[in-house]
Amino acid sequence: MSDIDLGFAEECEPEWLTNANFPSKIGGKPAWLHLGDLPKTETLRCQKCGKPKSFLCQVYAPFEDDHNFHRTIFLFVCRTESCYVANDNDQCITALRSQLPMRNSFYSEIPPDDGVAAPEVLPPTTKLCATCGCLGTQLCSRCRKINYCGPEHQRLHWKYHKLQCSAEKNAEGIKSAPEVTIKEVIFPELEICMNPDDESVADVDENSSKVEVNEEEQLQELDKLISLGKAGQFQNLPESELEKYTSGCEEVDDKDFRKFRKECAKAPRQVIRYMRKGAPLWIANTDKIKQTLDNIPPCSICGSPREYEFQIMPQMLNYLADSNLDWGVLAVYTCPKSCPLPEGKGYTEEFVIKQDIVVDSDKKNL
Repeated sequence: MSDIDLGFAEECEPEWLTNANFPSKIGGKPAWLHLGDLPKTETLRCQKCGKPKSFLCQVYAPFEDDHNFHRTIFLFVCRTESCYVANDNDQCITALRSQLPMRNSFYSEIPPDDGVAAPEVLPPTTKLCATCGCLGTQLCSRCRKINYCGPEHQRLHWKYHKLQCSAEKNAEGIKSAPEVTIKEVIFPELEICMNPDDESVADVDENSSKVEVNEEEQLQELDKLISLGKAGQFQNLPESELEKYTSGCEEVDDKDFRKFRKECAKAPRQVIRYMRKGAPLWIANTDKIKQTLDNIPPCSICGSPREYEFQIMPQMLNYLADSNLDWGVLAVYTCPKSCPLPEGKGYTEEFVIKQDIVVDSDKKNL
């Protein structure tokens, strides 16, 4: 990747977003990389509400060494709005790193023919939750054929599975769970296409007709933004209206926010900014997250100080169809060595900083 690569959400045929094609993507079910040791269910539960987190996105970012020939960072988010505090991740967001050498137990060393999607590779022994695609350690108590990560996802899936499972005499014929997308759990699936920053303007020009928003619609979005306190539509606001509503707010009337706006204007659809060993493009000054920045924990495996790798932009919110979620910036910090994982550990947690803009005393995020 170049110094800065920008990621854009694009529609894609589902067969190209399976794990053997090593995708970067938003939503759908995780395209797991390491298939032998999936993250434990507890790792992917919110520490506040106890509910399973939803898979947000994954970024394929290999390093140039033997044990990182394949490497993906996965992000999961809690979808309970009340769990979030402004400028504080507070364990509502989880980032996981996974990596594999070129020669591994799951994927061929030989790439598929050009223009041909590689078929999905399923875990050899591990079962996946029929609802979310994460580790499924619990069986349907009736047919004993379908797996779930827990009772919450089993209840959500039951209305689709019950006809299949309704008669005991049919249980032997159950091969797999019905393929359904439950919007309370699964975000819309889109490919993340990475482009060097100098190619971004051309990309935006080519696609401008798809994303253009007229002024009336922008003002409607502005009213919605002000009432809900959401950051995800900043890139759609007319400059005159932005000035009117932000000039009196100390947090947004600063050089960081102006820089953020300037960079977003170059490529308004960007959802990812990747700059390994670089620095985040903050949406506001960092005073409110200074303590977090000063105390980023080291890698839990090798002890190396974590470094910035990439950020998720608020523009991604526009593709998620979930008004409960909001952020200004999600900055992902990872082990700079991407150190080898110990035997029996296919995924390790990395660190996420959530930055928001607070516009009033009630700490509503903008």
